[in-house]
Amino acid sequence: MKLQDMRLPASIAIHDRSLTITTSKAARHALSQRHAPLRVEMELYFSCLIRKQVRFHETLADEAVRVNDQLQVSFRPVMTRACGKDYDGDEPPLTDFPIVNARAYVPRWLHIDYVHGQWQGEFGYEKQP
Repeated sequence: MKLQDMRLPASIAIHDRSLTITTSKAARHALSQRHAPLRVEMELYFSCLIRKQVRFHETLADEAVRVNDQLQVSFRPVMTRACGKDYDGDEPPLTDFPIVNARAYVPRWLHIDYVHGQWQGEFGYEKQP
């Protein structure tokens, strides 16, 4: 597939809210080399603090929105059951966070990059920088 056929930047809807997706040239090239879609998950972490993280998965998910043949995007609010160090390992186990109005928490933009063989991403709620 040619880079110009990737149709990025793109806009998709998650929970009825528009999300604009942009990619770097390196990310478009890496996506075009894939034989299977990449799933990008925007994780909003609620606990003693709030953290935004972009996770990249080789497996697909039913709840993810298809952007094109190489890319799926999903949004997942999560939480921990307890704060502090009451768990084994680097991070506490996560569970889905039930949000009544998920639309209000869906980001406005997602940017995907590919640097030194690693996927990188960020998302935000204000206008994209």
